[in-house]
Amino acid sequence: MGELNAYGIYIPVFLIQAIVAFLVFKMVSILTNPWADKGWVALPGIFNICLYIILLMGVHEVFLLFWGI
Repeated sequence: MGELNAYGIYIPVFLIQAIVAFLVFKMVSILTNPWADKGWVALPGIFNICLYIILLMGVHEVFLLFWGI
């Protein structure tokens, strides 16, 4: 994908995707945190990392669809 040039500072597009995925993760974690509190999630740390990676892949796919390769 490359990088963006913002006033002479190169910003990787993947960094922007990671930040967007993190913001989405924080919104989704509000819904999933009660599951861990009730004991429905066996390993909450691994669950959260997997959820973040899935969201990051989704954000990456959205970027590819709208901005192309």
